[in-house]
Amino acid sequence: MEFLGAGLAALGVIGPGIGIGILAGMSSSAIGRNPDAAGQIRGLAIILAAFAEGLGVLAIVVGILTIFMQPA
Repeated sequence: MEFLGAGLAALGVIGPGIGIGILAGMSSSAIGRNPDAAGQIRGLAIILAAFAEGLGVLAIVVGILTIFMQPA
């Protein structure tokens, strides 16, 4: 029961994973429709994927902190 908070915090990785999948699908579709804008679309997709990954890493860090931080 003491690791329940860590498990719930680790569930925060699901959202960024789904978001990156949707982002990859939409950006590849956009590049297929307009190949001339591939550089701009790819650059924006990389930046947005980095933001989503940052949220996933934050969720993992919160989960690890809940394991090691003991209440006083």
